[in-house]
Amino acid sequence: QLQLVESGGGLVQPGGSLRLSCGASGGALGDYTIGWYRQAPGKEREGISCISARASDTHHVAAVKGRFTIARDNAKNTVYLQMNSLLVEDTAVYYCAAATGTCSGDGSLVAWGQGTQVTVSS
Repeated sequence: QLQLVESGGGLVQPGGSLRLSCGASGGALGDYTIGWYRQAPGKEREGISCISARASDTHHVAAVKGRFTIARDNAKNTVYLQMNSLLVEDTAVYYCAAATGTCSGDGSLVAWGQGTQVTVSS
């Protein structure tokens, strides 16, 4: 079965950048649409970015659009989330998830990663 592991989180100052990675084992990441989600303390988990299986379609929510970029390297079984111009409000645990279907949410969840903490603070 597919397993996902996030990495790249950490502490960064406002305005800084981080690149998160979502690595896969037990399956081909290229078979799945990948979403990045985050959950801040006291808030619900929210989807922020998505990339389709063949990277033909990408989406970002307004809060991160223009600052975050999602990309994938299916040969490396990895999806990346490049986060630039980070804000304090970006502080959250970030998760990747694999799903069937498209970024519109028409498919079903296959796997979640364990999450990686991103803290934006001076």
